Amino acid sequence: MTSQPAANEVPFPFDNSYARLPDHFYGRVQPTPVEAPKLIKVNRALAEALGLDADWLASPEGIAVLAGNHVPSGAEPLAMAYSGHQFGHLSPQLGDGRAILLGEVLSKDGQRFDIQLKGSGRTPFSRSGDGRSALGPVIREYIMTEAMHALGVPTTRALAAVTTGEMVMREGPQPGGVFTRVASSHIRVGTFQYFAVRDDVAGVRALADHVIARHYPDCTAEDNPYSALLKAVVQTQAELIAKWLHIGFIHGVMNTDNMSIAGETIDYGPCAFMDAYDPATVYSSIDQQGRYAYGNQPNIGQWNLARLAEALLPLLGARAGDGADTAMEIAQEALDGYISRFEQAYLGGLRAKLGLTSEEPEDLALARDLLRSMTKNKADFTNSFRALCDAAANPEKDEQVRSEFENPGDFDDWADRWRARLEGEDVPPNDRANAMRKVNPAYIPRNHRVEEAIEAGVNDNDFLVFEKLIGVLEKPYDDQPENAAYKLPPRSDQVVHQTFCGT
Repeated sequence: MTSQPAANEVPFPFDNSYARLPDHFYGRVQPTPVEAPKLIKVNRALAEALGLDADWLASPEGIAVLAGNHVPSGAEPLAMAYSGHQFGHLSPQLGDGRAILLGEVLSKDGQRFDIQLKGSGRTPFSRSGDGRSALGPVIREYIMTEAMHALGVPTTRALAAVTTGEMVMREGPQPGGVFTRVASSHIRVGTFQYFAVRDDVAGVRALADHVIARHYPDCTAEDNPYSALLKAVVQTQAELIAKWLHIGFIHGVMNTDNMSIAGETIDYGPCAFMDAYDPATVYSSIDQQGRYAYGNQPNIGQWNLARLAEALLPLLGARAGDGADTAMEIAQEALDGYISRFEQAYLGGLRAKLGLTSEEPEDLALARDLLRSMTKNKADFTNSFRALCDAAANPEKDEQVRSEFENPGDFDDWADRWRARLEGEDVPPNDRANAMRKVNPAYIPRNHRVEEAIEAGVNDNDFLVFEKLIGVLEKPYDDQPENAAYKLPPRSDQVVHQTFCGT
């Protein structure tokens, strides 16, 4: 493999700021070439936004870059160092064990994005791992990231996916793949922890300064930029997790090394979307105690942020020469703001899902009573709220919602209260329904549909199922009558009970 540009290479607009940080922030490493890479898909819209030539990326030369067989000019490949609390237990040494950051590019509008290869070979942080990815997790992450983007949730993105022509050993031999991930950055809560557990205050400060410059430049104008940074991350995480709950998303492995400082959803391992609503829902095969269940995600978000605050403590009081007690007070004030910001964002989203345009004190109770009834009646989360859009325009459409409930009378009792609340607002019914359709998706990546796409790709080298699903999920808020089958929850023989992380 060579780092020299090919004669017909289209340059990436690299400008690598993380590679200019001190050497102990990462390990420099070259991707390991694969035997026979073949393209699954290039995300053409994203490539264009990044100033990249999608046709070139789909060419043999571009596929060589996406597979790790060729390092493009200007790239500075590295594996990032980080620690992390995994299921509540601190692992001081983690890092990118199967991912290599090629570098950062500046998009057409001047935003900075990481270009990372997942499954591109061993790194200094691989420990006993092979540094590779099986094809199944590559397909899953492509589907989930692009679905989340279309749903309006901050997320990492999928630039491309390739097969490698090689097998990797997991439970048994599986075809390999490489996923090209785009992110505002790959800096995590665990990245700060990496330096904090080593008492490397200079490292924490250098990382914090980098994050402020890259993600939160307004913090530089504050009296205490590090306090402002913590508050900003708290706010973005509270808003992100509220968005997860609004669409029934379960991350599945909210370890601190899987929590992005940029406020994006990152690391789609055993993630899933709920079918029937139940806050205790868990899909991840490794979450035996339900730590990361759907309804626990807000509390876990705050717990993870407390770990970030601990890492930042040496900086929080330092600017004014204050002592540790003042730093603790600053940290606690920022963490206390999480609850109010989450509740505000969560309730605001619920009001929109219910078609409420004003604020009344009883709104949260109204929403929670519906959710409680949905749990009792095993009502499908996505379909119930989508059907509620039509019911808001015409009470004769109530039957669509009632059909989701084992005891339709439970919905009828709630609907009487809901309509009494709606009558207090001067909003034309069709306008209300149209607004609700913009926040209540008709289509989500149903687990059984994702598994179908994975099985077709892995077992039959057939990516038509994947392509079709991606096409449907690009417009989750449109009715798409020709694709109505993708709205259906799974039959009893299609239910996915567990999802897996793929490492």
